Amino acid sequence: MTVRGENLIGAQARRGTQAAFRGIEAATGQTLEPDFPGASLDDLDRACALAEAAFDTYRETNPEARAAFLETIAANILDIGDDLVTRCIQETGLPRPRIEGERARTVGQLRLFAGVLREGSAFEIRIDPALPDRKPLPRPDLRLRKVALGPVAVFGASNFPLAFSVAGGDTASALAAGCPVIVKAHPAHPGTSELVGRAIQKAVAASGLPEGVFSLLFDAGQSIGQGLVADLRIAAVGFTGSRRGGTALVEIAAKRPRPIPVYAEMSSINPVLLFPGALAARGEAIGRAFAASLTLGAGQFCTNPGLLLAVPGPGLDAFLASATAALRESPAATMLTPGICRAYGDSVARLAGHAAVTRLAEGPEGSATQGRAALFATDSDAFLSEPELQEEMFGAAALVVRCPDLAAIRKVLEHLEGQLTASLHITPDDHAAVRDLLPLLERRVGRILVDGFGTGVEVAHAMVHGGPYPATSDGRTTSVGSLAIDRFLRPVSYQDLPDALLPAALQEANPLGLPRRIDGTLERR
Repeated sequence: MTVRGENLIGAQARRGTQAAFRGIEAATGQTLEPDFPGASLDDLDRACALAEAAFDTYRETNPEARAAFLETIAANILDIGDDLVTRCIQETGLPRPRIEGERARTVGQLRLFAGVLREGSAFEIRIDPALPDRKPLPRPDLRLRKVALGPVAVFGASNFPLAFSVAGGDTASALAAGCPVIVKAHPAHPGTSELVGRAIQKAVAASGLPEGVFSLLFDAGQSIGQGLVADLRIAAVGFTGSRRGGTALVEIAAKRPRPIPVYAEMSSINPVLLFPGALAARGEAIGRAFAASLTLGAGQFCTNPGLLLAVPGPGLDAFLASATAALRESPAATMLTPGICRAYGDSVARLAGHAAVTRLAEGPEGSATQGRAALFATDSDAFLSEPELQEEMFGAAALVVRCPDLAAIRKVLEHLEGQLTASLHITPDDHAAVRDLLPLLERRVGRILVDGFGTGVEVAHAMVHGGPYPATSDGRTTSVGSLAIDRFLRPVSYQDLPDALLPAALQEANPLGLPRRIDGTLERR
């Protein structure tokens, strides 16, 4: 499939008229063909108008039709074949197995939401039949369903060119909810974005859906993204990226005449708690596993283990000896963009120059587009008093905080901002201490895991990829897993409507065959 550098606006594909940019080959820094002229504000207006026109039709398509549509997108992505993988490798520097795995995850997410639609419980059908003889007052007939919010703006992520971008989890869950989607492509992987966008555009046409169900816009700057969030036809936003970018979008959305939700996944250092029993039993092995997790994907994960908390002792010494040895041998890795690589290098240099920080290990030096692994250490008093030590480093770098006792670990956790994950390495001897900390961890993070690391987010019904601010802008939600659809739905109640006027999902005959809660009792099909 050929990359043409075109915006996809409904059924049309056309070159933009604004400043052009090119993709960059991550490994060499060389530019790639073709160029991508940015969309104009007229293009944005056209995409929003088409999305608004499509909304009422698309949101009332039956769940089976939407499920088939999502499966068609998945099939079309696979049909692109190696052209997609090759272009994605060029634009991101990520290795082939990672890209092929991410493609499988992207397809799996689409198929997961197809299953969610067919199962039907996400629409929360509730019926409280009328009780005309109830005393002292009769009860009206009440019926509830969840409906789509409206057109959704999705921002592609730099670090997941497939799974969190054009056809990623935000798009899949919004489309499943019945919301048209306008994607602002990330400039780090424009060719990848266009290829996937064409797969969605093709699926819209093949499924007989209104063309405004999907559009894809490119922009070298910020005007299109800001304009999307400000446009009154947009009802919600999905974003994965920096805290600065996410909070800027939240501010734009809040200042609208009708504010809208921005579901932004932004910043996390993902604390790892190394308990004494685990360190004594297997400190060396945990150190090797940590080094592998830290350097995975050049450390460019939002769940990167960037902070380790432990009490000094022989177990921690064994952990550090193992981890530092592994990191010193970890080759430098190509980062997603030259800008990300420079920002990572600056973060490492700032930490290395801090008076309260010791550098424990650094990987071999690489090229100008590669990042080196790094491990640093400080103590809990310094960590608590120096805010800059708590900042996220987007890359394969982490900070070990030596705490004199478990009470100090608690104090550090109390001081932390909201996080996506917390990882606990434990043995049965540590259970009492863990039990004491669990209520605090539940207030701080979205996912608590044992004897592992946060890298690797399973796409499943019970997964939460979210957390209290600033991990996300709304800690009540998740951007991964089947519950992600809830972000783009809202409840509507219907009182005493004649059956002929009710939406199909609420009619007495249940023509869509959805599970329903009738008078408080769940009834399956």
